[in-house]
Amino acid sequence: MLSYQHIFHAGNLADVHKHALLCAMLDYMVQKDKPLTYIETHAGRGLYDLGSAEAVKTGEAAQGIARLEERLPADHPYRRRLREERAIFGPDAYPGSPLLAAGFLRDGDAMHLAELHPQEHRELARVMEPWGAHLRQEDGFRAALALTPPTPRRGFMLIDPSFEVKADYDAIPKHMAALARKWNVGTIALWYPLLTSGLHRPMVAALRERFPEALAHEVRFPPAREGHGLVGSGMFVVNPPWGSEAEAGRLTALFAGLKG
Repeated sequence: MLSYQHIFHAGNLADVHKHALLCAMLDYMVQKDKPLTYIETHAGRGLYDLGSAEAVKTGEAAQGIARLEERLPADHPYRRRLREERAIFGPDAYPGSPLLAAGFLRDGDAMHLAELHPQEHRELARVMEPWGAHLRQEDGFRAALALTPPTPRRGFMLIDPSFEVKADYDAIPKHMAALARKWNVGTIALWYPLLTSGLHRPMVAALRERFPEALAHEVRFPPAREGHGLVGSGMFVVNPPWGSEAEAGRLTALFAGLKG
């Protein structure tokens, strides 16, 4: 249950989709002069070395961020954050979503990060220490329910599990319904994989039925290697900020240009 480590997949095509949309949404939200809370349920370690043996072994970053970064506008919020973190941590650094999000937050904003994996949590604590994030080493869904509604009440939650635990596909619609009842003004975003097995489809159908006004955005791409089951990326966003659909459309066009 605790075997997943994102270093093998950091900067892959799914990360590009998730992080580009995340950065665009947060960039809009911080334009308003009102404090917000950022919550993440499965934070990982926060920072990845794309020159590491693990990242090089899978080659997923080479097919992902290395391939698509320059196809995004130079002033895209995602690219701005990447430049800022590389200036601090070096050219092979890839920021995970906690570090990307931290770059948008202002004085008066709050950040809460949950990560259950002991090694990942230790590294997350080291990386995020300068940002004053509140860390919890516990199940992300339990943390999310405990933290909502947060203070400040306005805010964003990213739910980004590894889906190693297959029961998550059945449980997530219930978790999100409970969170939305407790925090009806919050933007709640779920990342999920598009799989050749179709395991994600009943979950997405249940979410669409429960949240008909939500943004449901999916992109497809070639598998990273022969037999690899991940063939796309999905983001399901309850209470999406203004402009999210337009950004999703731009990402659809970006990924449509990929060839196998």
